[in-house]
Amino acid sequence: MDVFGRLEELVRIPIWGGAEARAVVGDQITFAVIDLEPNSQVPEHHHVNEQVGMVLRGEITLTVAGEARTLGPGGTYVLREDVPHSALTGPEGCSVVDTFSPVRRDWDAFPRHDPRPGAWPG
Repeated sequence: MDVFGRLEELVRIPIWGGAEARAVVGDQITFAVIDLEPNSQVPEHHHVNEQVGMVLRGEITLTVAGEARTLGPGGTYVLREDVPHSALTGPEGCSVVDTFSPVRRDWDAFPRHDPRPGAWPG
């Protein structure tokens, strides 16, 4: 990636059923806007990356280490490395911005789809 870019020009990465990321990858961090379809379930998982994020639109219920919290626009979260977590979106779907450190190298194996504008910024 060049130094500068535009979100709508990024390839789309299907990371879960109903969840698609547009990612900017640096040397030590991944920044991604993730659009999730309505009533989507992200199954419980964990990863070596610390994850810090914020809800941009819609509603999502995050369950982190057994504790559930419903977040709307402006809601933030911090997921420490290797902590189990899952998510369920509301009826309007959801868009979040997530940052991961270190870089999400596991996403390298996922297919890429042509760029197009996502649900956010609308």
